[in-house]
Amino acid sequence: MDTRPALTPDRIGEIDLADPLLHAGYDLGPIWRHLRTEAPVHWQPETGSAPGFWVVSGYADIVSVLNNSETFTSEQGNVLDTLLSGGDSAAGKMLAVTDGRPHKALRSALLKPFSPRSLDVVVESVRRGTRRLVEEAVERGEVDFAADVAAHIPLAAICDLLGVPASDRQHIIDLTSSALSSADGIPDEEATWSSRNGLLLYFSELAAARHEKPYDDVVSLLVTKEIDGRPLTHEEIVFNCYSIIMGGHETTRFSMVGGLQALMERPDQWKALKTGAVSTASAVEEVLRWTTPALHSGRTATQDVFLGDQFVEAGDVVTTWMASANRDERVFDRPDDFDLARSPNKHLSFAHGAHFCLGAFLARAELTALLESLRELVAEARPAGACRYVYSNFLSGLSTQPVSLTAEPAGLR
Repeated sequence: MDTRPALTPDRIGEIDLADPLLHAGYDLGPIWRHLRTEAPVHWQPETGSAPGFWVVSGYADIVSVLNNSETFTSEQGNVLDTLLSGGDSAAGKMLAVTDGRPHKALRSALLKPFSPRSLDVVVESVRRGTRRLVEEAVERGEVDFAADVAAHIPLAAICDLLGVPASDRQHIIDLTSSALSSADGIPDEEATWSSRNGLLLYFSELAAARHEKPYDDVVSLLVTKEIDGRPLTHEEIVFNCYSIIMGGHETTRFSMVGGLQALMERPDQWKALKTGAVSTASAVEEVLRWTTPALHSGRTATQDVFLGDQFVEAGDVVTTWMASANRDERVFDRPDDFDLARSPNKHLSFAHGAHFCLGAFLARAELTALLESLRELVAEARPAGACRYVYSNFLSGLSTQPVSLTAEPAGLR
């Protein structure tokens, strides 16, 4: 169970939702329940030099915002850190922070390599690699599941797509793990920017190499693709490689870790998975809803508009909190229960609308591979030490997860 102390609604005036320490240190469930009921469009006051911003907590309001990119644009940034610091330098160049026609053209170019048919080989590689990682973890008995298993599964798939050599992948893990969060305290601004710049530099060099000698990978696709009759600039190629690696690694890793944690805490759900009482597909969707690894998605209002009963001015930062929407009582029955058989399960963990996650199919395939491997190879999983939550106002999950794994007898595999 969540061991963090719960923050009660009477303390809502004290908190700053942009503070990474808040999300790492507290269970915000009571705060979200209060906001959904009493202030579904809530103003977070400015703190120090950082401006205030709107906090949207209800499922329906969030869908409304995410469906309307003309009124709520991503082009000033889509996460709090960049929005509160004045905007995103990749705006208009990176898919995640581009809207309108440029967004449609770039997304269309990237759809093919992320389609189920194109991903057949990658998904099969994910299945084999995941099974091998779980087998090795079971043989060792005790592992840090976050670092030794979960960190490697999504990274391998994304690196296969991007053509990142195996020898560089630990370097990429180190950079992605510190680019948006920290495992041991409030993220250091200098270290965070160093990691982000390290990723940009890496993909700048990889893109230059693909210019000289293209391969069958996504970087080569971006290098050779024309959008609206023109080739992508080097900057656009690098920014979109960065977006793909960040979007495809950390979020899926945290879902995997959080999914195992929930299963260890609920023997009835572990049994349902092990016996096949629930389908793997259903289990994957509940893990995604339950963990909600990306806490929010940010937008900027392009014009004065009423949102709920609040007047939002042009230029205001508007944040939609999927962490709250995925527990909305008006949409999900018993939202605070982890139920692998939940149906329907229209969670917002992949966002919604034009910016629906490009890698959703791949993420589901990775989670499927993990759950299948756990079901077939692991008889019992138990906590083996203290877990630590990641420090971030954007990502949510456990940065460390010591576990003890008991092998399923060979005859039952």
